[in-house]
Amino acid sequence: MSSRDAVPPLGLPGLDGAWSRWVTAVDSQGVQRTWHVLDTAATDSGSAFRPVGTLLCVHGNPTWSYLWRHLLARFARADAPPWRVVAVDHLDMGFSERTGTVRGLAQRIDDLTTVTDALGLTGPVVTVGHDWGGSISLGWALRHRDQLRGVVLTNTAVHQPSGSPAPTLIRLARLPGVLPAVTVRTPTFLQATLALANPWLPEPVREGYLAPYRSVDRRAAIGGFVADIPLSPDHPSWQALQEVAQGLHTLAETPTLLLWGPRDPVFGEVHLRDLRNRLPHAQLHRFEGAGHLLPEDADVAGAVARWLVDLDGRPADPTPTPEAAVPWRPLWAALAERAEDRSVALVELANNGRQVSWSLLWQRIREIGAGLSASGVRRGDRVALLVPPGADLTAAIYACLRIGAVIVVVDPGLGLAGMSRALRSADPSHLVAIGRGLAVARALRWPGRRIGAGPGAAALGVPTLGKLARLGAGVVELPATPDPDDDAAVLFTSGSTGPAKGVVYTHRQLAAMRDALLGLGVNADAGIVAAFAPFALFGPALGAPSAIPDMSVTAPRTLTATALAEATAAVDGSAVFASPAALRNVVDTGDVLDDRQRTALEGVTLLLSAGAPVPAALLAQTRALMPKAQPHTPYGMTEVLPVTDITLDEIVDAQPGDGVCVGRPLPGVEVAIAALDSTGTPSEQPGCAPGLTGEILVRAGHVKDRYDGLWLTERDSSRNPGWHRTGDVGCLDPDGRLWVQGRLAHILLTSDGVLSPVGIEQQVESLPQIARAAVVGVGPPGVAKVVVIAETLPGTRRARLASRELTDAVRTAAAPPVAAVLVVPSLPTDIRHNSKIDRTRLRHWAERVLAGGRISGP
Repeated sequence: MSSRDAVPPLGLPGLDGAWSRWVTAVDSQGVQRTWHVLDTAATDSGSAFRPVGTLLCVHGNPTWSYLWRHLLARFARADAPPWRVVAVDHLDMGFSERTGTVRGLAQRIDDLTTVTDALGLTGPVVTVGHDWGGSISLGWALRHRDQLRGVVLTNTAVHQPSGSPAPTLIRLARLPGVLPAVTVRTPTFLQATLALANPWLPEPVREGYLAPYRSVDRRAAIGGFVADIPLSPDHPSWQALQEVAQGLHTLAETPTLLLWGPRDPVFGEVHLRDLRNRLPHAQLHRFEGAGHLLPEDADVAGAVARWLVDLDGRPADPTPTPEAAVPWRPLWAALAERAEDRSVALVELANNGRQVSWSLLWQRIREIGAGLSASGVRRGDRVALLVPPGADLTAAIYACLRIGAVIVVVDPGLGLAGMSRALRSADPSHLVAIGRGLAVARALRWPGRRIGAGPGAAALGVPTLGKLARLGAGVVELPATPDPDDDAAVLFTSGSTGPAKGVVYTHRQLAAMRDALLGLGVNADAGIVAAFAPFALFGPALGAPSAIPDMSVTAPRTLTATALAEATAAVDGSAVFASPAALRNVVDTGDVLDDRQRTALEGVTLLLSAGAPVPAALLAQTRALMPKAQPHTPYGMTEVLPVTDITLDEIVDAQPGDGVCVGRPLPGVEVAIAALDSTGTPSEQPGCAPGLTGEILVRAGHVKDRYDGLWLTERDSSRNPGWHRTGDVGCLDPDGRLWVQGRLAHILLTSDGVLSPVGIEQQVESLPQIARAAVVGVGPPGVAKVVVIAETLPGTRRARLASRELTDAVRTAAAPPVAAVLVVPSLPTDIRHNSKIDRTRLRHWAERVLAGGRISGP
C-alpha cells in the first residue's frame, strides 16, 4: 500500500490545506514509514516567524489530527502567542501510512519520537493529548524531559482505578465478536464517538472526521487501538502504561493543565481523580456541559493560549494584599471561648424549638471532630454536608473546620441536576447527609464515603454523626489546628448566572468574612435570626445566639411573619438576616401576627437583607413590622460578602439613579471600576473616577481564594492581582457610593450604545401597572433592540404581548427606545434567593416569541 494513498480532501471546515505535510523516517523497527502531520510552520516558509516553542498535539481513537484544527487556527493568527503547532496522525490513522502492523502503546510512543526527531524538534515542547493520545503524549514527555516545557491533557486516562469498571463504550466494543464488527467492518465505533459531541457536530465536520476512514482497510487501526487498551496485567501494553502512570510524579516541576469535559461516558470522574492524584500540581478547568470530544465542545484553543501566556509568569501586584496584615482568629474561636457557657447558643424552630447551649454545642463539635478523625477523615479531605440548617449541621461544620477537613456546601435549591454537577466537581471524600439525602446520593452515585445525620440515618447501615460523637467522646487532644492559609471551605454559588461554581475559601478568609460581618453592626450581644442560609454558618462564629426559623431552606419565600416572630422571640433577637423574597412574604403575611409576636419583632434593631437588590418600598414595609430596626442591604456575592452597605435612610437620601445604590465600601474593602468600551468589554486597568461605568472589582481580606476546578474562570476573575472581577456592572458616584447596574453578561449592545438593564427596569417599575420588570436585548450585538418583560398589577394569567396602552406607558417611562413589551405571570428567578431575575433565559424566550414563535411561559 502506498504511504500516500490518501490526502485530506480540500474544503474540510476549519482546516487549512497548507498545514498538511508528510514526514518520512525510519521507525524503531528499521522500516521506513510516512506520517501525515498538520504543522503551522508549513505556512511560514520564508517568513520572519520565530516560534518560542512547539505544541505537540496527539489525537486519540478514532479521531485524527482534524481534532486539533481549532488549536492550529488559533496559533496561526497574527495576534497569537508565538508557538508552532504540530499535530501528528498516528500510523494507520488519519491520513498517515497504512502499515498493516499491530502497534501497541510502546511502539506508538516510539513512533511519536521518530516523527519529532525527523521534524528536528529540540524544545521547548508542550505536549497536548486527548483520549489514548494522552498516554502516548505523556510517554513521549517522560522520555524528553530536557525538551519539555509543559503538559496539557484533555479527557484522557493513564490508569483504571481498582474497583471501578472500564468505560462502557470500551467494554461493549471489546465483547467477543463485536470488536471487528463495530470498529473495522463498519464505522459504528467512529460514529458513536462523534455522537458524544455536545452540541451535535455539523454534518460537514462529521464528514471531516470520517474522511480518512471510508473503507474497511483504512479502519483497521481503530479496532487495534481499542484492543490495545490494557485492562489486565497480562495485556501486552500493560507494562508500558504502568511505566507512564508511575512516572508522572517526576513531572512535579512541569507546568501541567488539565482540561476536562464532565459529560464523558468514556473517561469519568474516577479517571480525573486519578490524574489529579498523580499530578497534584496541575491546574484544572472543567467545562460544564462539555464531554469526551472536548476540543469540539469547548474553547480548548483559547484556554491553551492563555495558559501559555502565563507560563512566563504574570505581572506581580505591587500593592500587598489586605489579608497579609490581618491576624487570624479561627472561625471557631468564639465557640471555644464559651465552652463552659450553658446559655442558649442555637434554637431550631422547625425541630420543636430544640435549644442547644454553648457548652453542649462545643462539646458536640469536639466529639464529632474526634470521631471523624478516628474514622479516617484527614486534614485536607473534603466533606460534603447535605444537612438542613440546625444544630447537626452547625456541629458538623465546625468539627470539620477544627480538624482541618474542607467543608463542601451545596445548596439543595440547585435541584438534583445542579447538586450532582456541583458534587462531582468538588469530588468530596466524605458525604454527610440525612436519610433522604443518603438515598439520593446512592441513586445518583454522588462521590464520598457516606455518613448519616438525623433520625433514620442509622437504619441505612452507615456510620452516623451520633456514632462518631460517641467514638470521639472522651478524646482529650484533637488533631493539630489547621494553618490559616489551608483550604477551609468550598461554597457553591446560586447558579443564577450559569452552572453553580465552587468557591474556595481558606481559614484566614472565612475568619475575615466573619470580621467583616462585625462591621455591619452584628455582635455577641445580638440575638440573630438566620432566615438566610449563609448566615446560619456565621452566628456561632460571631458568638451570638442564633435562631433558625421554621421555613424551607430551599425556598426563602416560605418564611412567614409568624415564623420570623417566633424565631425572634426564641433568642430575644435584635438582628434579622433574610433574603428579599423572604421579606416579601413576611410583609404579605404580617396581618396575622398576634400581640406577642408583634412585640417580639419590635425588639429588632438591625435588619440585613442580601442576595439581590431590595426595593426601598419593601424595606419600608418591613420596617412597619419592626419599627426600631434600621434596614441594611449589604452588597456582595458568594465570592466576597459583604462588600458595601447601605441603610434605608441612605437609600432614600440617594434618590433614584441609574441602578441600585448599594452604599459605600466597608472598612478594609476597596472597590474599583473597569470601564466598558463600545463592545461592552471591560478595560484591563481599573479606576475610581466618579461616573465611570464598567465592571466592578473588589479587593478585601475576605475575597475568595479561587474558583474550584475552574482555572480559566479564576484566571479571568483575578487577572488584576489582588482584585476580584465580580462580573457586575456599576459606577461610583461623587460621594463614593457604588451603584449596581446589572451583570456584565446582561448588558445591551444597541445602536444607541452600551446599556445596562437595571436603571431601565427601575424606570419601568415606577409605573403603577408594573410589579417587576426585566430588560433584555434582542438582535445582533451593536443593533440589539430593547425589550421589556414585566409582571403586571393586577397579574396576568398567561404570557402575551402587552396592551397598546401599557406598551405606550412603558415607552414613555423608559429613557431608551423600547421595541416591544411582553407580560408574564411571573419572571423566572434563581432558586436560592427567589430574587435574581434570569435575564439570559428571558432573552432567549423573547427572541423566540418576537421571531413568531408560540407565546408560552418563559
